[in-house]
This record gives sequence, C-alpha cells and structure tokens, in this order.
Amino acid sequence: EITRRDPTPPPPPPPPAPETPEIIQVVEEKVETRIEINTEDDASKRQMEAYVPPPPPKPKVEEVTEEIFVVVEEQPEFPGGNTAMMKFLSDNIKYPVIAQENGIQGRVITNFVVERDGSITDVQVVRGVDPSLDKEAIRVIQSMP
Repeated sequence: EITRRDPTPPPPPPPPAPETPEIIQVVEEKVETRIEINTEDDASKRQMEAYVPPPPPKPKVEEVTEEIFVVVEEQPEFPGGNTAMMKFLSDNIKYPVIAQENGIQGRVITNFVVERDGSITDVQVVRGVDPSLDKEAIRVIQSMP
C-alpha cells in the first residue's frame, strides 16, 4: 500500500495593518494689511472733479399678465342675454357638408376666455365630435360679439 501525502497549502497572508490617519494641525494666521492712500495728490483731485455720475437706470416696464379667473363675482353676459346668444349661434352655424353627408351630429363642448373688454380668446374644444364640427364650433364662438 502506498500512502501519499498532499502538500498543505500555505497559510493566508496576514491582513494589512490598519492605516493610521495622518493628523494635520491647522494654524490660523492673522495677517494685517494696511493700505495708505495719499489724498493730497493733484491727479486724484482732478479725477474727482471730472467724475460725472452715470445716468439713473431706466425704469423697467413690467409686462402685466392678467390672471384668468374661473369663478368671478359678475358673470359676463352676451348682449341681449342667453336667448340672444342661442339665436346668434343658431343663425351663424354653418353645418359642415362633410358632416351632413356622413350623418355626423352631436354636441361640441368648448372652453374660452372672456376678456375684460368682452372679446373672446383661447377657444378650446373640451369634448369634440368630429374635426369638421369642432372647427365650426370654434369659428362661431370666435365670431361672437
């Protein structure tokens, strides 16, 4: 019988020694600086006499952006009231031919802003039916007095 002995692996290397932090000492140093200005110099007197202050800056014109109110104390009213508005809308709506041919009908819901002067701006379709009907609704609302 042959007995064989396996060589034993070498022991692992020792862990590295922990690094000791280097201590740095900070020394505050106060430095005194003295500046002497000779005010008796003729050249500086001449410069002071010749100095003209710059003109004052032009006042900035702030652009006034008006806030859009969702709820107001006094509601805008169509000239003549709601019945006049409904009459205006029905008189001015021109039903698109393509929508008539295709049998498309429905209600277009819009959103718009009534400015202080009563003009209509920012007309948007909230819920549309068909692009041709949406365009017509926007056109008629923008033409309102």
